[in-house]
Amino acid sequence: MSTLRYAPAILVGRAVRTLARWRKPGGGSAIPGVVVNRIAPGFLAATLNGFPLGLVIVTGSSGKSTTTKMLVAILRAHGVSVFTNQSTANIRQGLTSALLEQVSLAGTIAGDVAVLEMDEGHGAFIAGSLTPRVVALTNVMVDQIDRFHDSEMVVALLAKIAARATESVVLNADDRYLADLGNALKPGVAVSRYGVTSEVLAEHPRGLGYADTVPTRLPAGTGLQLTRVVGRDADVQFATGIHSIRLPARGIHYAVDALTALSTAGAALGERFVPTVACAALSAMPAVFGRGEVVTVGGKTIEFVLVQNPSSFQLNLDSLEPGTEQILVIIGSDVRDPSYFWPVHTSGLGHVLIASGLKAHEIALQLAYDDVVVDRIEPDVPTALDAFLSLPDPVSGVKTIIFSADGMRRTRAHLGLVSNSEDPV
Repeated sequence: MSTLRYAPAILVGRAVRTLARWRKPGGGSAIPGVVVNRIAPGFLAATLNGFPLGLVIVTGSSGKSTTTKMLVAILRAHGVSVFTNQSTANIRQGLTSALLEQVSLAGTIAGDVAVLEMDEGHGAFIAGSLTPRVVALTNVMVDQIDRFHDSEMVVALLAKIAARATESVVLNADDRYLADLGNALKPGVAVSRYGVTSEVLAEHPRGLGYADTVPTRLPAGTGLQLTRVVGRDADVQFATGIHSIRLPARGIHYAVDALTALSTAGAALGERFVPTVACAALSAMPAVFGRGEVVTVGGKTIEFVLVQNPSSFQLNLDSLEPGTEQILVIIGSDVRDPSYFWPVHTSGLGHVLIASGLKAHEIALQLAYDDVVVDRIEPDVPTALDAFLSLPDPVSGVKTIIFSADGMRRTRAHLGLVSNSEDPV
């Protein structure tokens, strides 16, 4: 039964949100969440736990944003009303700010289910107050080493979130850390596993990007399996047969994200889940913010490629269209130690027109060591973007910008794309 217990906090949060947007248009959206969490610490959990069909959490090192968007599209295609958070509102204050956008003064949100992307560190911090029906775990990668010092630390955080699931945990059977985590879960919670076939793995000699991959594949019939990936086309083996999907972006990692979303939707919907409906919803999806997203600016077609850790960097480079001839690389302040990316084999790029961002010289040095020709080093991002876009259209492929998160923010701001509802804070 709803009450007005949190009405004062909600009103204060909305007032703070208005002031923050007035002071800094397009920014400051986490501030209302900070304020509300301070004056009403129970608001976040009470609201998230109040949906009729419960709460679904998506977490892991990489693929959270794409998987969440895919899952939401599948659920909505099945007629389910979904509340979800923006891709960057995945920490405590961001989640609270996202709720303030839609919550009533009675502390409720219209919708059947909440599907939330959740940062693994912050998710573990608030997990004790949440009762998710389903928790989906994407992978464990070497990521944010300034926050997560080793893979054991990451899996310990994910285990805290998974332990809160009341019905099901969906996990990547190809990831050794997650496979072990699933084996240690408490009795009474169903474990849904998914994975790729041996044939798919053999076509990707650099692997799937995980910190540790299990030596054997998921046995047929024990979960969804990815049986083929070619560019943006993929096939998935369901219990009822193989279905084809069109991915929003190229690459084995996006195909595995789709597999995660399909498995999670199956766990959340149960008998209501229809593979044909789910695959049609996935095939109709646009690329997720910055991840293989194609935009047109000033008549120029540009593909955005976001790299957030060595694994995602490598997977994205390996999936670039062959013959891409105009490339701009922007590595910004979010990459505190440039040696973080040195494990990445960048030689496949061959030729980069401009290296930019705060770490322009460092990434240019890495490219040079990999025998990649770099025409120009321009640390100033707006200058680099203007020069890149002023070039004639490429003969082969489209203009491609590879950037870290800071480079993405600066690129979108300079190109006037900050109005996108998924923009980072």
